Amino acid sequence: MRYLFFTNTPAHVHLYKHTVRSLRADGHEVHVLARDYTCTTDLLEWYDLPYEVYGYCGTSKQSLLSRLPAHYVRAIRQARRFDPDLIFGMGGYAAHTGAMVRTPTVLLIDSEPASFDHAISTPFARAILTPNTFQKDLGENHYVFSGLKECAYLHPEIYESNPSIRDRLGVAPDEPYVILRLNAFGSQHDVGKDGITHEQCHQLIERLSDDATILVSDEGKDVDLEDLPARSFDLHPALIHDALAEATLLIADTQTMVTEAALLGTPAIRSNSFVGDSDMGNFVELESQGLIHNVARFAEIVDLSTTLLRDEGIDEEWTRRRNDFLSDKANLTELLVDVATARGRVDDLDAVRQFSRGTPPESKPPVGVGSD
Repeated sequence: MRYLFFTNTPAHVHLYKHTVRSLRADGHEVHVLARDYTCTTDLLEWYDLPYEVYGYCGTSKQSLLSRLPAHYVRAIRQARRFDPDLIFGMGGYAAHTGAMVRTPTVLLIDSEPASFDHAISTPFARAILTPNTFQKDLGENHYVFSGLKECAYLHPEIYESNPSIRDRLGVAPDEPYVILRLNAFGSQHDVGKDGITHEQCHQLIERLSDDATILVSDEGKDVDLEDLPARSFDLHPALIHDALAEATLLIADTQTMVTEAALLGTPAIRSNSFVGDSDMGNFVELESQGLIHNVARFAEIVDLSTTLLRDEGIDEEWTRRRNDFLSDKANLTELLVDVATARGRVDDLDAVRQFSRGTPPESKPPVGVGSD
């Protein structure tokens, strides 16, 4: 069979990389359509995945919106040339391309707030897969699996630690270090949202540098670290999970890396304007399991960070919590391979069940314009 995967962000590359490799090893034809956004193509090159770029996107919202029409034209043209039997993606690009080339599409969605994108993409999907923590009904083709999308690459059956990472980072074997991850807020689902400001970033670095080495991963690459007791994470982006696995703490205003930290057993503090009463189900669940902290007020970040950094038993406790949480979670790569070979018809797969349509959740206003 012939499979087409959309990777519009670096997180999408990680989500599908093992599935692409497995399908190719089984003799299938696989192709990736990529959006050149931050380090997406760097990761595709690192993992040696067969890809073609359908468009470029900077880290600003204006960059994305102005390029959408051209992106669609190229994606549809390239998909038609490849002639897939099944398409995988996470939103409008994949769904609409599938509709135009008359190919069934499987969407994997994990962000409830992207209401507009759900409305325009899910009607075109043969199957919609979400984590079982997902709180929103996406229709009759909505199925859930036990786990999170990051289980496709950080599940214990998939992820292998890198023993050389501390040497690569230039930190000693017992040296505590914090990764400070700053989001560019340039994706469709980030429209109208914000996180840690430059001034707050500087304050965090000054306050925490006495307790740990600070490594800054800045997606927008616009934070000036000169004269600050911190340095940039300057390794290849494919090594970020290895660095995260060894970190003492993650502080982030992004979404995906917080989930990744949880699945690696690294304490994480998440602070952005998504946090609140209408937060996404996966982050509510991870906090209830004691794996992350969702913080709305900046002042809480400083106090909580200091407490976590000075807790001598934190490594053992977080490892236990992580192992407990993952003990019954699906290996998502295996599931995606099964979905692919079933041509997206998932009713007979044991690892998924149809979304339970009980009392509908309270309606929330649309946020953003998509999840791609």
